[in-house]
Amino acid sequence: MTATLDHPVPTAATGAPRRRHVALRPDRPVAGRLLVPLAVADLVANVLIVVTGGAVRLTASGLGCPTWPRCTEESYVAHGELGLHGAIEFGNRLLTFVLAAVAVATLVAAWRAVGRPGRGDRRVTLLALAVFLGIPAQGVLGGVTVLTDLNPWVVSLHFMLSMVLIVLCTWLLDAVRGRPRAAAGRASARLALGAFALGWVALYLGTVVTGSGPHSGDLESRRTGLDPQLLSHVHAWSVYVLVATTVALLVVARRRGEVALASAAGALLVLELAQGAVGFVQYFTGLPEVLVGVHMLGAALLASGTAWVLLRTRARGTAPAATA
Repeated sequence: MTATLDHPVPTAATGAPRRRHVALRPDRPVAGRLLVPLAVADLVANVLIVVTGGAVRLTASGLGCPTWPRCTEESYVAHGELGLHGAIEFGNRLLTFVLAAVAVATLVAAWRAVGRPGRGDRRVTLLALAVFLGIPAQGVLGGVTVLTDLNPWVVSLHFMLSMVLIVLCTWLLDAVRGRPRAAAGRASARLALGAFALGWVALYLGTVVTGSGPHSGDLESRRTGLDPQLLSHVHAWSVYVLVATTVALLVVARRRGEVALASAAGALLVLELAQGAVGFVQYFTGLPEVLVGVHMLGAALLASGTAWVLLRTRARGTAPAATA
């Protein structure tokens, strides 16, 4: 038998969905079965690298390896003289290779199960390729942060690129899981798009707040010079608007009977409230390192959650399932 992947595609004349059948390669069923767990691993790995990167910053180990791509001018690896900070920073660099290995495995599975871009479901392969290419780009940008002595504006870009990769991984996971669903209504779709956009605003403002406060990644690193208290309030208001938009989306989706979208919006709302609670507690307790780390994990989950909600508004058919 030949495995297929069905997608509803609007017709130009009526706008009604029709089916586009995409054949998976029947001679490579293992690759098809591995797509979902590898896509999950890709997403989890990209979330974890955010957490470990936060640990580097929160332990003031950002310049534990004082140069890049070498750890020191003489060596690619950390040595005893660099102490614990060197070990932490070098360990985080090594995790990039684990991340790359997962991305390569996912890309190979997509290539073998679906085919090259331009044949089969091009979206699956292109998404896997985009995630793979993002890993070295992230490594280079991480190197730039070291070479600029942890310039806070560069650090914020480094963090935001991680958020982009998390969104791509979420999109890839949705593409390979592919549970059937109907398209959401126009009002729901607009609210979901608004929540997605507001999520990005909140995430970026969070990096600006971080760049103006403590936990720079190194005791000697400079800050932006902006008022952290004022920026914290601006960031908080962006979260308030995000929460209000998510509540509106939840109400509209439930009234329209859009069960999958309402469920995703409800989960996102819980995440936003939890993230907001952590933000308030850390603000009033002097930014303890553990809470800041939890807040960074929440930011990564928020990026994935807003993308997941947006994807719930799109119609799709059945998932790829390879059979012999």
